Amino acid sequence: MNDVVGRVFGFETEVFANEADLYGKLAHEGQAPKVLIISCSDSRIVPEQIMQARPGELFVIRNAGNIVPPFAQQNGGVTATIEYAVAALGVTDVVICGHSGCGAMGALTNPEGLDALPSVRAWLNHSQAAKAVVDHSYPELDGPAAIRAASLENVVVQLQHLRTHPAVASRIAKGELTLHGWFVDIHTGGILALDGEKGRFLAVQEGEALPVALSPARRLAADFVRVEAA
Repeated sequence: MNDVVGRVFGFETEVFANEADLYGKLAHEGQAPKVLIISCSDSRIVPEQIMQARPGELFVIRNAGNIVPPFAQQNGGVTATIEYAVAALGVTDVVICGHSGCGAMGALTNPEGLDALPSVRAWLNHSQAAKAVVDHSYPELDGPAAIRAASLENVVVQLQHLRTHPAVASRIAKGELTLHGWFVDIHTGGILALDGEKGRFLAVQEGEALPVALSPARRLAADFVRVEAA
């Protein structure tokens, strides 16, 4: 049996046994994660490990390219999971996490190899805005540098898509949701975070405030002050 698959035999006797009290609490009280993280399916990126999270702390979506399709009436797994996390579980933070050496972003910047992968090609259409930014604003880049730029810009694009989802827009308007854009460098273990005010990714440094893409604050665009009911 495959060594990785075979490790399941040790879950009950080793992993579960060491966290029996926590699993018991989760089983009886249910889950109440505060963070939704949307990351790439790449096997080298493990959200729980990056955030050093215990069971019950993260709600996780993983897909090729850490993509969030814009909201539409057509149902989809990513859309449904975002809605459940934000509206039902009440997460307070959403993280979109890209990474270096991303195969999806490599295919986005060099789509010639996608002829035999029509579903992948269609999925990556949700990242075409990132490719356009790289093509027009980073024309001097190619190879790994272009892929890195696309990976970073893709996080920005997916954050924009995220805000089209009704549950997300509602919680943002109430000042109840913080959005984060992260980039993990597999080569160094370093993490960059998008500073929404500066419009740049900055290195995450211990002892310094964590840059955020969108801080929580009420955002009501109407041109009148709402009168609270007496």
